[in-house]
Amino acid sequence: MVKALEQIRRMRGGAQSHLMRCSDGNYYVVKFQNNPQHRRILVNELLGTRLASRLGLPTAPVEVVEVGAELIRLTPELCIELPRSRTPCTAGLQFGSRYPGDPRQMALHDFLPDEKLREVENLHDFAGMLVFDKWVCNTNGRQTVFFEDESRRAGGPPGEVARGTLPRGEGLRNGSREEAREELREDAGRGRAYRTVMIDQGFCFNAGEWNFPDAPLRGLYARSRVYEGVTGMDSFGPWLERLEKRITEKVLAELAEEIPPAWYEDDYDAVLRVLEQLQRRKRRVEELILSAKSSNRQPFGSWRE
Repeated sequence: MVKALEQIRRMRGGAQSHLMRCSDGNYYVVKFQNNPQHRRILVNELLGTRLASRLGLPTAPVEVVEVGAELIRLTPELCIELPRSRTPCTAGLQFGSRYPGDPRQMALHDFLPDEKLREVENLHDFAGMLVFDKWVCNTNGRQTVFFEDESRRAGGPPGEVARGTLPRGEGLRNGSREEAREELREDAGRGRAYRTVMIDQGFCFNAGEWNFPDAPLRGLYARSRVYEGVTGMDSFGPWLERLEKRITEKVLAELAEEIPPAWYEDDYDAVLRVLEQLQRRKRRVEELILSAKSSNRQPFGSWRE
């Protein structure tokens, strides 16, 4: 657990999270218990990120972040804005996802032009993300961000800087899509490489509902270009195998113990029902992927029958 020391700025998005400097020297994007989406969103973020990491997907360090009442009292920006009112953020234990560096210097992108998507080094991970999202019934489209892989230019292991959760929308350095395109063209001219990282697991398990209303298009990334490498069910094989072998009842129980009871309002039976569903749903993932394949969107253009 880390302690929040300073609020930096409000982030975009429905959960009204805040970028905060914390006691371990890192920055975290913090979602509060009284966020407008649902208190259970914090459970989904922590549990979902831990599970995705177990599958070998590009996730990030997440922490339970303590935000004190005094900091909230002294920081008017730490509030939840509703249509007709503002209410202070709740003090106590919140969910935090680590920013990968100094937020004043690191450029993140929530969009890449099609010609640049092919140059993302870990584009194959989108197939694994779909395995995850179908399994947990992510009722939002898959959210990711892209960033320059500094470690590659420096000669280090690929993705070395990719171990922090990156908040959506922070990467458009000058605010508009067209300006972002121009900056990316400049990056390409300098030989820069990009990687992608999953963000925003808040709508796993259907957000605050904690049920699993499956639908063919749910969990897909908005642009089918990322699935060009999918040629059949074998393309999902590594993650399907990890799902079967790495996610056991014991693992699910251990991860559930990390969740602060306040986040699920002491209704542990509801948490157990989610875990039971997850264990049963592992055998349905292939069926759900085939349902997406057969949809009107036809996301897997290279699929060989």
